[in-house]
Amino acid sequence: MISTAPVLHFRDVGLGDVPMVGGKGASLGELLRAGIQVPTGFSVTTSAFRQVVEHLTVDDDSGAQIPVPARVAMLDHADGAALARVTATVRQVVESAPLPPEVADAVTAAYAALCEECGQPDLPVAVRSSATSEDSAEASFAGLQDTYLWVHGADSVLQHVRRCWASLYSVESVTYRLRRGIPEDDLGMAVVVQRMVGARSSGVMFTRSPLSGDKSVVAIDASWGLGSAVVSGDVTPDSFVVSKVTGDVKRTVATKTRWHRPDPSGHGVIETDVPTDLQDRPSVSDAEIAELVAIARTVEAHYGCPQDIEWAVAEGGDVFLLQSRPETVWAGKDAERNATRTAAPAARPFDHVFNLLGGKRPSGS
Repeated sequence: MISTAPVLHFRDVGLGDVPMVGGKGASLGELLRAGIQVPTGFSVTTSAFRQVVEHLTVDDDSGAQIPVPARVAMLDHADGAALARVTATVRQVVESAPLPPEVADAVTAAYAALCEECGQPDLPVAVRSSATSEDSAEASFAGLQDTYLWVHGADSVLQHVRRCWASLYSVESVTYRLRRGIPEDDLGMAVVVQRMVGARSSGVMFTRSPLSGDKSVVAIDASWGLGSAVVSGDVTPDSFVVSKVTGDVKRTVATKTRWHRPDPSGHGVIETDVPTDLQDRPSVSDAEIAELVAIARTVEAHYGCPQDIEWAVAEGGDVFLLQSRPETVWAGKDAERNATRTAAPAARPFDHVFNLLGGKRPSGS
C-alpha cells in the first residue's frame, strides 16, 4: 500500500517502498535493514511530489493551460528546440511552485528532528533526487537528476527539494523517458535528505569489474575529499582491484591534484588543490580496503546481484555507504548474451547433430 505521508525516515522503508521513496531512498532504508552504516536521513515522498506537480499547468502551443505531465508527454524526443523551450518553462514553474502547508510543515519538522538526532543545529545535509525508476537494473536514471551538497537550514532544504523535483524535467531526463516510452502519468520523484559526512576519502566500488565484468573481484575507485570529484570525473582516482577468492589487491595509486571540499562559507562544495604531501599517497589504507570489500560482499549477498556502490570514509575513520544500486552495464550485456544463446530450431532434426559436429557429417552418412 502506497503511503500518503509527505515524509518517511530511512528506518521505516525498504526495497518494497520504491513507489513512495524512489530507488535511492528505498536502497538506503534497505541498507540499514542489512546492518550497513549509512548517514541518517529521511525521504520526501512521491505523494508530496504529486500533491504539487500534478496540479501545475503550462501553456501549450495554442496558449491553452495543460497539466505538466500531459504537456511533457506531447513532446517529440527528436525536436530539440521544443524540448529545450518546454522543459525550461516546466522547470521554472516547478521550482517556483508554493508548497502545500502540510508538505512544507512535514519537511521542516523532519529536518528539525534530524538536527536533534545528530545533535547539531542547522545540520548540513545532502538533498538528492530519487526517482521511482531510478537505480533499477532495468532503467537507470542515475545522473539525470540533481544532487545538492552541504545544504543548511529548513528554508534551503525546501528550496532544494523543489529543485530536485524540477530536475526531473531537464532536457536529458525528458528525452530519456520519451525514447524509452516511460509514461509521465505514473512518474514520481522522491527526494532524499541525508546527513552530510565530512569525508576524508570517498569514491565508488563495483562488486564485479566494470572493465571486464569479472564477478570474482571488487573494484574500488578512491580519492581524497568528497566523492563528487570521483563521480564527476574531475580527478583520476586511486584504483584497487581485490580478489574475492584470495584477497589479493592490484593497486594503482594516482596523482590526485584536485579534491572537492565543503565551501568554507558553509554552503555548497568547492574544488581546490590537494596538498602536495597527499597527492601521491593512497587515499585509503589496507585496513579500509579490506573493510570496504567486506561491506561490498555483504551488500551484494543481501541484494542477490552485483552492485554499484558510493561510499565515504569519515575523518574519524568510520566507513559509510551513501547509496547502492544494481550494476547495469554488464547486467545488460549478460541479458543480451543469454537472449542470443537460445538456438533457432533447425529445419530437420539431423541438422542439430550436423551443427554440433562443426559441419562434418558423421562417417557412413
